[in-house]
Amino acid sequence: MNIHSLIQLLVVIEECRTSENVVAELERVLRSYKFDFYGLLKQPKPNSDPMSLVLAGRWPEKWPHVYIAKKYVLIDPTIRYLSRAQRPFRWRDTVTAFRADPHRRRMEQMMVDGRNHGLLDGYIFPIHGRNGLLGNMTLGGDVVDLSPSEMSLFEAIAKKTFWRILELKGDADALEQGAAADTRMTRREMEILNYLADGLTSMEISKLLSISNHTVDWYMNGIQDKLRAKNRQHIVALAFRYGLIS
Repeated sequence: MNIHSLIQLLVVIEECRTSENVVAELERVLRSYKFDFYGLLKQPKPNSDPMSLVLAGRWPEKWPHVYIAKKYVLIDPTIRYLSRAQRPFRWRDTVTAFRADPHRRRMEQMMVDGRNHGLLDGYIFPIHGRNGLLGNMTLGGDVVDLSPSEMSLFEAIAKKTFWRILELKGDADALEQGAAADTRMTRREMEILNYLADGLTSMEISKLLSISNHTVDWYMNGIQDKLRAKNRQHIVALAFRYGLIS
């Protein structure tokens, strides 16, 4: 693998005059690294059109249908890990991070289904702005072991490609100025979120967790502030959208 191609790409991206040219240059380098599949995406926000989140990408032919049909977005460990990650990470490491999660088996099944479709492993590079997580670049396909230097360069490429495409589309300023929701939840907040999604009241949740209903309401208000939700129904809707609960 030629690390110089990554350095060159950083220069070429800045010189591209159309988003199509940016994507073409990116895909050329990804193919040389045997990353047959990738996605460059904006982070979901309330009431956003899912299709508007995709800046560029290519996935196995039937994988999007399987992913949607089995509702993997609700438990996808890579997406859940992304919400709290500050640095790039590998797909296969995310299931381990959720080893105590009640949805662990579904997470593992999602990974198996992905491998059956040619997604043997991959990486995710978070893209942050002053308002928090703004998007990510996902690379996958064959098993590829990137060196620390390559990881750093791909991280830089993710940011450069993301912002260059937005600049060429005239969307960069709007995204940078928008307020982002905070999807980092504590263990107790996640417990309450899941019970809320099951339709339980504060009183019912308090009995299950052996805490007062006022404490439950205190946690609920904190969750509402983090997600910038209007009410409890909106909390649940946003939690599903961000892949926090199933």
